[in-house]
Amino acid sequence: MRIPESELIINGDGSAFHIHMRPEELADNVILVGDPERVHIIAEHFDETESSHASREFVSVTGYRNGKRITALSHGIGPDNIDIVMTELDALANVDFKTREIKPEHRSLNIIRIGTSGALHADIPLGSFILSHVSIGFDGVMNWYANRSKIAMTDVEKAFKKHMHWPAKLPSPYFVKSSQKMIDLLSDCTIKGATISAPGFYGPQGRVVRLPLAMPNMLEDIESFRFGDYRITNFEMEGAPLAGFAAHLGHNATTVCCAIANRYLQSSNPDYKPQVRQLIEIVVDRLSRL
Repeated sequence: MRIPESELIINGDGSAFHIHMRPEELADNVILVGDPERVHIIAEHFDETESSHASREFVSVTGYRNGKRITALSHGIGPDNIDIVMTELDALANVDFKTREIKPEHRSLNIIRIGTSGALHADIPLGSFILSHVSIGFDGVMNWYANRSKIAMTDVEKAFKKHMHWPAKLPSPYFVKSSQKMIDLLSDCTIKGATISAPGFYGPQGRVVRLPLAMPNMLEDIESFRFGDYRITNFEMEGAPLAGFAAHLGHNATTVCCAIANRYLQSSNPDYKPQVRQLIEIVVDRLSRL
């Protein structure tokens, strides 16, 4: 089936519409970050670089570390940008940009998103690295796609909505497991996490400035929820749609975040950049071993 030009827009230079990468520039191993400046920090760890692009918040560099090819790409803030980035990354890997047809052989990407987050329990120290074994979407992005329940932990979703007294007017939350391959790569240096992706930084994460919340007891209810040996560990804004798209499209993905705030203790560390640099170094090194 040929994908129409209106559905997958390809730039005149043969690159994907938003991220401006061409198919041959995409490595099998991908590091995603929100902040475009972090792409340049990742590139500092490359032995050599072969291509780079910048368009709005989407900055990319592809290079080599220890002979392993890696692409670093920024996605900006928010789950809606993950819809763009993951769709276009998958198209670069699995759509022939000349014929606009899906390639007969599927190409699977290894994707790790590096981010920052707020921890939700007193025993998670600032500066900790939390690995999302499970991602929880408050964003609703995956609900727009067919067969959403096939990649979701529907029994946990049902229990969570009951526990939270979930309002009908809000998007239905979804729970998605990360790739075991990516979990195994980082589990020895991280805290086991179940991470909420929120569609905003303030109200959707339970912060009150001037507007009251639709769920005033949200943080307390989230902190007390348990499923198996999991507890919900932290908030961020992009990991759940990443996990959802990867599960649907046949890629290996997870999110690992540096805890720069503790919501339970109401503390924060504004000088978190050294820890993020350390996390970047770990992820680049681990991906270079695949």
